[in-house]
Amino acid sequence: MDMIPMTGSGYTALEAELKRRQQEERPRIIQAIAEARSHGDLSENAEYHSAKESQSLNEGRIADLEDKLSRAEVIDVSKLSGNTVKFGATVTLVDEDTDAKKIYQIVGESEADVKSGKVSITSPIARALISKKVGDSVEVNAPGGGKSYEILKIAFV
Repeated sequence: MDMIPMTGSGYTALEAELKRRQQEERPRIIQAIAEARSHGDLSENAEYHSAKESQSLNEGRIADLEDKLSRAEVIDVSKLSGNTVKFGATVTLVDEDTDAKKIYQIVGESEADVKSGKVSITSPIARALISKKVGDSVEVNAPGGGKSYEILKIAFV
């Protein structure tokens, strides 16, 4: 059984989603199924089939969340330090072509969200950054093409 690395905030977010799906979504869907059943013939009842599909999707996500949480290896980023990029690091980069600054935190797959600056440990940019130091230049082969970045700062927050 492979462990899944994640930050404390990522673990908390998964726990919150699991709780919401079990305590809010599940009862709401059960109520919708009961309501649709009361309308009679189930073979031609679109509401019933829709509610059953929602139930299936919700239960699948619950199982997925339970699996991830059971295999989670929570890493306390605030206790990490060093001068090389590793899991949990917040890295400030500058694009060597456009001089645009970007800040990324390297996190687990389940908590990645590029729009909020969190990139998965398995992403091309994170793989390129791992073990690098401030001042190093990295080449990233991303789906949009190759990019060159220089590492300006590494922090563990």
